[in-house]
Amino acid sequence: MPATPNNVPEPSRTDPALIRNFCIIAHIDHGKSTLADRMLQLTGVVEQRQMRAQYLDRMDIERERGITIKSQAVRLPWAPTEDKGNTHILNMIDTPGHVDFTYEVSRSLAACEGTILLVDAAQGIEAQTLANLYLAMENELTIIPVLNKIDLPAAQPEKFAEELAHLIGCDPGDVLKVSAKTGLGVEALLDKVVAEVPAPVGVEDAPARAMIFDSVYDSYRGVVTYVRVIDGQLNKRERIRMMSTNATHELLEIGTNSPEMLSADGLGVGEVGYIITGVKDVRQSKVGDTITSLHKGAVEALGGYKEPKPMVFSGLYPLDGSDYPELRDALDKLQLNDAALVYEPETSAALGFGFRVGFLGLLHLDVIRERLEREFGLDLIATAPNVVYRVLMEDGTEHTVTNPSEFPEGKISEVYEPVVRATILAPSEFIGSIMELCQTRRGTMLGMDYLSEDRVEIRYTLPLAEIVFDFFDQLKSKTRGYASLDYEPTGEQTSSLVKVDILLHGDKVDAFSAITHKDQAYAYGVRLVAKLRELIPRQAFEVPIQAAIGSRVIARETIRAIRKDVLAKCYGGDISRKRKLLEKQKEGKKRMKMVGSVEVPQEAFIAVLSSEENAGSGKGKK
Repeated sequence: MPATPNNVPEPSRTDPALIRNFCIIAHIDHGKSTLADRMLQLTGVVEQRQMRAQYLDRMDIERERGITIKSQAVRLPWAPTEDKGNTHILNMIDTPGHVDFTYEVSRSLAACEGTILLVDAAQGIEAQTLANLYLAMENELTIIPVLNKIDLPAAQPEKFAEELAHLIGCDPGDVLKVSAKTGLGVEALLDKVVAEVPAPVGVEDAPARAMIFDSVYDSYRGVVTYVRVIDGQLNKRERIRMMSTNATHELLEIGTNSPEMLSADGLGVGEVGYIITGVKDVRQSKVGDTITSLHKGAVEALGGYKEPKPMVFSGLYPLDGSDYPELRDALDKLQLNDAALVYEPETSAALGFGFRVGFLGLLHLDVIRERLEREFGLDLIATAPNVVYRVLMEDGTEHTVTNPSEFPEGKISEVYEPVVRATILAPSEFIGSIMELCQTRRGTMLGMDYLSEDRVEIRYTLPLAEIVFDFFDQLKSKTRGYASLDYEPTGEQTSSLVKVDILLHGDKVDAFSAITHKDQAYAYGVRLVAKLRELIPRQAFEVPIQAAIGSRVIARETIRAIRKDVLAKCYGGDISRKRKLLEKQKEGKKRMKMVGSVEVPQEAFIAVLSSEENAGSGKGKK
């Protein structure tokens, strides 16, 4: 076969002893993608003229916001300094850092034997770093602690090396110090990966078993499935079987990412690569599934992943009702690239046809909505995000509520809401303001630990509904931007929750309904009716706007009627003539009020619903 470009060794059949599989885990903006860029340059898989910043971040949104959303796998050849004769193959996976994309991280960790734990030498350990570290420990991976950005004037490498060593249980001298920007220390890091990360273990002559850890949809080639071979080998043109669905396919193409796709004859034990079977539906190559050969295949599947559970639900509606089929097709295509996205059709009396979509968090919602608008040219309204409630009625029936309009009427026994265990890392001077914020959000303190003399870790149990709106923004403003937040679901608790309905002219508008704690219901109702009074144009008749819990009205505003001056043509004369004209006008308005319906402009929906969403998302969300 001809030599492959960029001096990359021929990808088929590498000796497992020369393979190292590792990933990079870190908090947002600690330099994962920049470190990956330096590794690509050092190993020569990307030529200098093709190099660009954040090379592995393929989406425009990732590059604009400076965040990683999809993990990317890449194959790097590396000859260690002490043993130049042996070129090792490093399979590196660059992972996201945001709490919403922990699912991507957990899948990447399952495909590796080791991980680089990257910490900013100017900021120290943050909440998401800690969460990813615990994930790596659960997977029993070799952890290489690294401090990045040591060239910054504000860097404190000695202080944070001690913090890291204390967490992992190593010596502060073992913590590598690098600068991903300048390339300082990156060669030593690659040498350490070769020396410390164990080679993959697998049985070469056993039936083939490969784990799917990711899949993406290519509009020309169908689904591209990323796999890690555990036992045996997969060969081009052989027939394979997906063990969870028993679907069979022919391997049309197999190969590695270096970092562009490079086809090969097959993949052996420990290798990471891609396969293409011509399948057009990503659900047929399910993430976490085991692939084996159709003939003489494996009997026992590999352990899979936990299915991601949506944490936040929001309704997505097209501004133009005729775009509904386009929105459905767009969501179908996005789901091919995002295994964590779930959706089902729903209708709203106010907004028409749309979808109730489940997200892993608020940034996930923001990214999906932006991708739908940008990649598919759709104009969308997103309803205020809400979480899943479980409602028990006095007659013993149970309802699952993902949308306020589904909240049942009648005698309710108990309402259960999801709760999370939140970990907040911040300088110790802000302990008081953090505790005050958490208590106003119905939090229960679990404990507090000092990581060092001036950094503290505070743990709280909080209702998820209190976190998904503006909790993160409030936390940042109260701690001058120094605090970081991570949370994980821990179950549910009973709460005094009520549904607040908004009535226009006596009719409920389902898009404005919300489920809130009864102590906050009055404030929500007053705020919303005041906002709607400003946004809805005056009608020919008087329109009352009411906020109600059940049949009890808790807030009211009135939109005054537009009044035509019927007395303009009366220049003096008898008062009874004027009275007659005014009475006639009054009767007309009364009749109109009985048959008239209030026209709510689309701008009012957008303004109210967007004001209920969290404004602060994007790069700063941690």
